[in-house]
Amino acid sequence: MVQYFTVAGRQVGSHVLAMATLGVTGVGAYLGLRGGDSGAEKNTPPIKADSGEEEKFIREFLANVEKEEQKAKH
Repeated sequence: MVQYFTVAGRQVGSHVLAMATLGVTGVGAYLGLRGGDSGAEKNTPPIKADSGEEEKFIREFLANVEKEEQKAKH
């Protein structure tokens, strides 16, 4: 036996509502847990260095830190 509910002026069976709820929950969980775009550039503040050498040093330092973080993850 099926219980019918009125949704938006139409009669909808309880089994249809249950399937829709499970589907929406599954899609929501997939979208929430799939992770971000790994290829996107990171938003970092601009480097305000006094000289070109200082800017180069900072960029190399940040690149080394990112490499170490990648190694630590694996």
